[in-house]
Amino acid sequence: MVLLQPDPFLSELTNMYERSTEKGSVWVTFKRSSMKSKVARNKMESKGEAIEFRCLIRATDGKKTISTSVSAKDHQRFQASYATVLKAHMHALKKRERKDKRKAADGDKKQESVKKPSSKKASL
Repeated sequence: MVLLQPDPFLSELTNMYERSTEKGSVWVTFKRSSMKSKVARNKMESKGEAIEFRCLIRATDGKKTISTSVSAKDHQRFQASYATVLKAHMHALKKRERKDKRKAADGDKKQESVKKPSSKKASL
């Protein structure tokens, strides 16, 4: 796994999306991380030092894995750039088939009226 700076990470992520346009997937995960071992975190907590948490972002296409770490102050800028990359590569998604709501509702009403017997009792 390669730890990149945020801008090279986004350009490599763009390349991953372009390679997987016809076939394949790209998985992106976000995780809260301090980038320190558990022992080091425990020592910092016992001394009363503040622990700076970062956002660890990983991306993989099954063959190659890349990652980056973003601080809290850079997170907004990174999210905006990441959103731009996502919007640019959403065209490969397949459209979901949906029924027209009015036609579906009319069809349901017709089926209910056919299924329900009349509540009037026949007189003998």
